[in-house]
Amino acid sequence: RRKHPMAKPKKKKLTLAEKADKFQCYQKSVQTPEHEVEFFEQAYREANGQKSPMSLREDFCGTFAVCCEWVQSKLARTALGVDLCDETLQWGRDHNLVKLSEEEQARVRLLEQDVRKRNRPAVDVLAAQNFSFWLFKTRSELLDYFKIAKSNLRPGGVMVMDMMGGGDCYQEASVDKRTIKKGKKGFQYWWEQASFNPVSADASFYISFKFADGSKLKRAFGYHWRFWTIPEVRELLEE
Repeated sequence: RRKHPMAKPKKKKLTLAEKADKFQCYQKSVQTPEHEVEFFEQAYREANGQKSPMSLREDFCGTFAVCCEWVQSKLARTALGVDLCDETLQWGRDHNLVKLSEEEQARVRLLEQDVRKRNRPAVDVLAAQNFSFWLFKTRSELLDYFKIAKSNLRPGGVMVMDMMGGGDCYQEASVDKRTIKKGKKGFQYWWEQASFNPVSADASFYISFKFADGSKLKRAFGYHWRFWTIPEVRELLEE
């Protein structure tokens, strides 16, 4: 049977992956801003007694969800987010910053620049999370960053970082799969450890997302880092 010449072709139905927002998926998968803010407070109080931290600098801030949570957590708290990616910062403005009141928004400052710059005023807490400082692949580069990070801290200030480690982290082609949300609107987070060079410690990692209809956002985020160990970083910090 022939189609009528004026018949309109059916619109292709988009998959869940095609409709997904990779930044939204990232935030739901790897960030818990309220927990991070609680930990910052705990770390600062352990170093300074009962005094509460009021200013935060988030290096490699991405969509700066932590900055937004910080200013909401206590009146008069200020946050400075630093990142080089204009696309990611703009997404944060459009989706995170707009959820704050005008007064809270005024206490968030964003800088599109290299984190290896000194800025004023200095802060109580400087956060460099999700292994982002691993993008510095040489000892001299990382030492330079740590020196500048220290200069961006007030007296008594603390720097908070996180790292991963253990034997499984050196296994190439391994994938860690986790269900973030169940059901038709749910999705899975896949962390892929694609490569590791034992001579240079260069490593590549990717984040992908799989949705309820079977569609995938393959390698939505990619990271090409040096795999720093805890002893190496401790030595650099002590230096």
